[in-house]
Amino acid sequence: MKKRGILNGPLSGAIATLGHGDLVIVADCGLPLPLNGPVVDLALVPGTPSFTATLDALLDELVVESAVAADECRGGHVEEWIRKRLAAVDFTPHEQFKSLVASAKILVRTGEATPYANIAIRCGVPF
Repeated sequence: MKKRGILNGPLSGAIATLGHGDLVIVADCGLPLPLNGPVVDLALVPGTPSFTATLDALLDELVVESAVAADECRGGHVEEWIRKRLAAVDFTPHEQFKSLVASAKILVRTGEATPYANIAIRCGVPF
């Protein structure tokens, strides 16, 4: 039994396979999912788990090199949530953001029902 950290087996296992440069997407429940992609679906009901709880759990385990979010989240709660957690984030139009899904090593679907509550995290290294 794990003592701390992410308890979800598929997500914990997927995190263990990440390397430098790999992309992890934390998505709201509305982001289109890849047909054959690496999705860890945590969504239970609208709002559970939340974007922020999921992002916090991942940030506790990942080394972050960079991050990207949609332009459309700027000026709202989602940008505020992201800026509280990450020192630097780039923004791109939502249509371009959706194209990152195809290159993600892991896509984590949350139950978040807030528009544009999505972020792409590029993994760094701890040395």
